[in-house]
Amino acid sequence: MDASTRPVRFPGASGRLLAAKTDLPAGTPRAFAIFAHCFTCSKDFFTAARVSRRLADRGIGVLRLDFTGLGASEGDRPYGAFDDSVADVLSAAGYLRERYEAPALLVGHSFGGATVLAAAGLLPEVRAVATIAAPSTPAQVRDLFGAAAEQIERDGEGTVELAGRRFVFGREFLASIAGQPSRHRVAELGAALLVLHAPGDTLVDVSHAAAIFRAARHPKSYVSLDTADHYLSDVGDAHYAADLIAVWAEHYLS
Repeated sequence: MDASTRPVRFPGASGRLLAAKTDLPAGTPRAFAIFAHCFTCSKDFFTAARVSRRLADRGIGVLRLDFTGLGASEGDRPYGAFDDSVADVLSAAGYLRERYEAPALLVGHSFGGATVLAAAGLLPEVRAVATIAAPSTPAQVRDLFGAAAEQIERDGEGTVELAGRRFVFGREFLASIAGQPSRHRVAELGAALLVLHAPGDTLVDVSHAAAIFRAARHPKSYVSLDTADHYLSDVGDAHYAADLIAVWAEHYLS
């Protein structure tokens, strides 16, 4: 199938407009999915684009969104609180529900994986969740802040440089990621779970995948991404992950 990509915008829970793209198959989609991008990335980051387009090639319509304050979405700063990101996923689901049909599949890369695991329990139509290189808890991203985390807690906000870009984070964000009941959410997921992770991931250790898998109830599956890096930089690794998700999800989406 030849997928088509279209930009869309819709209001988030805060009233700000969220930017997204839909990747739609040439024929009638057999299901719809939401793709949640990695920490401080965007819908146009190559991991999000490659996986979403490949899923569309396999017949799944995908909406990939920019979280508030990132990419083309409105917002003064990214990640005011973890629950804001969860609310963005719910807004994306509302858009799909109104325009097409409710998402049956959630896919999250890295921090986006933690986000969809939290959002899934609030979306009764979701039947399958796939995580790629996801932390077992959103609190793991604090490790990326280094000494800046202490400054943020002391002063109320601070600047963090990530991948050559500077972002302002507040104390509220650090508090919000520290208090998440991640293990309980995974245990009570109520949807099939696929955990994808590379054993050599240097940003999110593969032990996080093991923790997610142990916490989840069946049906659950784990697939090693072998020599892939955290971002699936090799296009073949991104397509491999998407193909795995599409084949695995078919049983739950039909």
